[in-house]
Amino acid sequence: MIDLYELLFYTDELLRIDQFKDYCPNGLQVEGKSSIQKLVTGVTANQTLIDVAADMEADAILVHHGMFWKGDNPCITGIKHRRLQRLLIEDISLIAYHLPLDAHPSMGNNTQLAEVLDLQIEGEYGHQGGPEIAMYGEVAAPLVPEAFAQHISERLGRMPLHIPGAATELESVAWCTGAAEHYVETAIQMGVDAFITGEASEKTVHLARESGIHFYAAGHHATERYGVQALGKHLADKFGLIHEFVDVDSPL
Repeated sequence: MIDLYELLFYTDELLRIDQFKDYCPNGLQVEGKSSIQKLVTGVTANQTLIDVAADMEADAILVHHGMFWKGDNPCITGIKHRRLQRLLIEDISLIAYHLPLDAHPSMGNNTQLAEVLDLQIEGEYGHQGGPEIAMYGEVAAPLVPEAFAQHISERLGRMPLHIPGAATELESVAWCTGAAEHYVETAIQMGVDAFITGEASEKTVHLARESGIHFYAAGHHATERYGVQALGKHLADKFGLIHEFVDVDSPL
């Protein structure tokens, strides 16, 4: 068991949250119990995750996508009211780390995705209000583009959208999890064979086709399941917490 604010101080420092200009508050979003023994992690704060965590008698929920974002309606009504109401009734803290969790060098979403997909990290690129987030490197062994799509499918549990490019065999690759399709433009300039992200916008399809880069959209949720699990396990190991990851799947 650990004091809530001791846990927050440690995690805020670990993820360097003061170095990021983010679209949301990082750290504690909803205050619950003063002490934490059982921690539930998930990708996104949604009603199902909150209800499952409450049924598990969790003391805190740790997510990548929290409840509060810049530009959202600030009124606590409807869906937001129901989510917040359950958290407050059950006295469960909600903790969220967005860009800082993407960028962490060992537990970040991009490092963890590289581990899942057997990608060799050579460097980082792409400032987004703080340290560089996107990564580039090489596949473990050269693969034809269709085989690489199948490899992603086997590791992430879903077939990616593949926009074919020019290379007949993939060696170099860049990637950034989530809604990071705009980083493909820098990947094109770098001359890598392929780029992996979570989502694809309409214009990105044409950029990929015209530049000759292989583009793989493997799912926002699917590419960002791993950072929060790694962070939850780290906190559980360090502070003797009970930790469980709850995967509320999303097709996007």
